[in-house]
Amino acid sequence: MTASHDQDAALRIASGRKPFVEPLRLGERLKEIRLANEWTLSDVIQRTGLARSTLSKIENGQTSPTFTAVQKLIGGLDIDLPQLLSQPQTRTRTMGRRDLTRRGSGQLHPTPTYEHELLSCELAQKRMIPFKTIVRARRFEEFSEWVRHDGEEFLMILEGEIHLYSEFYEPLQLTAGDSIYFDSDMGHALVSVSDEDAVVLSVCTPRDGA
Repeated sequence: MTASHDQDAALRIASGRKPFVEPLRLGERLKEIRLANEWTLSDVIQRTGLARSTLSKIENGQTSPTFTAVQKLIGGLDIDLPQLLSQPQTRTRTMGRRDLTRRGSGQLHPTPTYEHELLSCELAQKRMIPFKTIVRARRFEEFSEWVRHDGEEFLMILEGEIHLYSEFYEPLQLTAGDSIYFDSDMGHALVSVSDEDAVVLSVCTPRDGA
């Protein structure tokens, strides 16, 4: 977004005019629904009773569907009006991606209680955030506040033994091989209780998946 665009938006707001609203892209949305269900144009014709030329023009943005055509679409495709009016999803091609992290080559992020090693750091726009953690803390009192972050977390003990403290549950003892899945916006903290510092693997994901 350019500075000029920002200035135009600010002027519209200051003058009381409504900001630009992105127009409905019914054709793109219709095609998205059709492809998601693996329907051909012929399939949609049979389901809706609309002419091939009409469907083709709608999908290509050459014409806007009439009210009657919209009724036939939502009835024949078994969808509701909000589904048809939703903006098409922007998809980023991710097929075939990979990011190798050799042992000990992750991005280190030490804290007073943990020593994190972030994994797969070269891969952008990940839906998951994997990391390995050496748990240095030996007492819950070493935490000044709960650890919490948006989304959900899967945690597996690789080495040693920990106590998992959480905001709404009694402390839980976990040993190597044990795993747990929890809401990570719930306050939590890990404490090593084995002779050596425990090592855990965590995978975090935002609640929406972004």
